[in-house]
Amino acid sequence: MDILVFLSEFMVPLAVFYIVGFGILSGRPVFDDFLKGASEGMKTVAGILPTLIGLMAAVGILRESGFLEAAAKALRTPAGWLHIPVPLVPVVLVRLVSSSAATGLILDIFKEYGPDSLIGNMVSIMMGCTETIFYTMSVYFMTAGIRKTRWTLPGALAATAAGIGASIVLAGSMA
Repeated sequence: MDILVFLSEFMVPLAVFYIVGFGILSGRPVFDDFLKGASEGMKTVAGILPTLIGLMAAVGILRESGFLEAAAKALRTPAGWLHIPVPLVPVVLVRLVSSSAATGLILDIFKEYGPDSLIGNMVSIMMGCTETIFYTMSVYFMTAGIRKTRWTLPGALAATAAGIGASIVLAGSMA
């Protein structure tokens, strides 16, 4: 275990020194390349900022309006068929859009049920097995100029459903 801790502490500095060293040895203007990349990154951020603000505002409105709790109550029966505990339904819905908002909901679950509870384990595994589909698609596809997403959304939803199922099965097997 000590070797893993040692390696994890030195991986980032090692990667930075490798990149800089490779650039210097190959005669690349490393700092100029860095500045060019940072400039392009700032242009990208400026381009996607309205989308980010819209997504964050929508999630805030859903959370504060009580819609998520109402949706959890309305989806109680289908969630029961799928063995999804009702407190996880808002997390499942919000996780599709915003990881930070889902983290806020998860902290609420941890306060109420505890991080080592069955629900706490399920939601912890779920955060590692799922992705913020709509956020990721809107930001990356808009940045790349992609208009036709083809099978991306159905594939991402299927992968998320598999991640949710895996979190329930894995947490249930640990209990």
